[in-house]
Amino acid sequence: MNGNPLIDVQGVRKGFAGRPVLTELTFAVGRGEIVGFIGPNGSGKTTTVRLLNGVLAPDAGHIAVGGFDPGRDGDRVRRMSGILTESAGLYGSMTGRENLRFFAELYGVDEPGRVDELLAAFGLADAADRKVAAYSTGMRKRLGLAKAVLHRPEVLFLDEPTNGLDPEGIRMVLGYIRSLNEQEGTTVLICSHLLQQLELVCHRYLFLLGGQVVEQGTLAELEARHFPAVTLEVETDLALTDGRYRGVPARQVRPGRIAFTLPGREDVPGFLRILAQDAAVYSAVPVRRDLETLYFKIMGGEAGE
Repeated sequence: MNGNPLIDVQGVRKGFAGRPVLTELTFAVGRGEIVGFIGPNGSGKTTTVRLLNGVLAPDAGHIAVGGFDPGRDGDRVRRMSGILTESAGLYGSMTGRENLRFFAELYGVDEPGRVDELLAAFGLADAADRKVAAYSTGMRKRLGLAKAVLHRPEVLFLDEPTNGLDPEGIRMVLGYIRSLNEQEGTTVLICSHLLQQLELVCHRYLFLLGGQVVEQGTLAELEARHFPAVTLEVETDLALTDGRYRGVPARQVRPGRIAFTLPGREDVPGFLRILAQDAAVYSAVPVRRDLETLYFKIMGGEAGE
C-alpha cells in the first residue's frame, strides 16, 4: 500500500452485550486496492463493514474512510461508498429497473443511461421489468451489485458478492470488479469465504481472527513468510535414483519432470547452474501455494466463513 490510505482503522474495539467482537482492530487500505477480508465465522468481518459504513459506532479506536469519520460524517461516507450485503436492500415489489431508478434518484445520480448500462453489464436487461420478488438469488445478487456501483463510489464494501451465482454470474461479477478497479480506480474491500475467487481479483489480503488482523500481505509476501522453502518443478533428463540430488530433496513428478525442495528463493539460481552441468534442463517453474493453503497455515486449521 502506497500513500495515504483511503480506509484507516486504528485500535478499534466493538462488543455486543458484553461480548467482545473486535479487539484492537488495526489495518489500512490504500486507494485503488482490491483487498480480501478473510476470517472464520464470527471473526467480525460483517461488524467491521458496518463500522466502516457508519451503521455501527466503535466502542473505542479511530476509523476514517476518505478522511471522514463514519460515525460523525456517515452521510458523506455513504455518498462516497457502495455496499453489497447478503440482503442487498432491494424492494421485491418493484422491478429491477424501478429499483435502480429509485436509488439513482436517492443518490442524486444525474447520468442518463446509467441504469440501462448497469442492467446490461450485469446480464439483467431481459429481466429489467420483472418484479424483483421473482428474481433468482443470483439475479438479486447482480442487481444488488449494480445498485452498489450506481453512483460511481470511490470505495466498495462487498459481503459475499458471488454467493448464489452460477459460474457465468461469477465470471461476470468478478470481471466487473476488476474492470471497475482498473478503469475508475475504485477501492474494493471484499469479505468472502470463496478463497479461489478472491485470488482472481485481490491485490492483498487481511486475515481476521479473534477480533483483530493477525496477518496481511500479497500472496507472494504471505508465501515467502509462511512457506520460505521453494519447490521447483524442473523438466529435465536427470536420472533420479534415491529421492535426493546432491543433498537436495527430490521427487519424480512424472517421467522427465522432477520436483526439488530448496531452502529459499535465493538458492534457485545456483542450484539450476549446478543441475545444468549434470543434465539437460528444459524448464523450471516454482510451485506456488494458493490462498486456501495459506489460510489454513495462518489460521492454524480454523474453518473459513
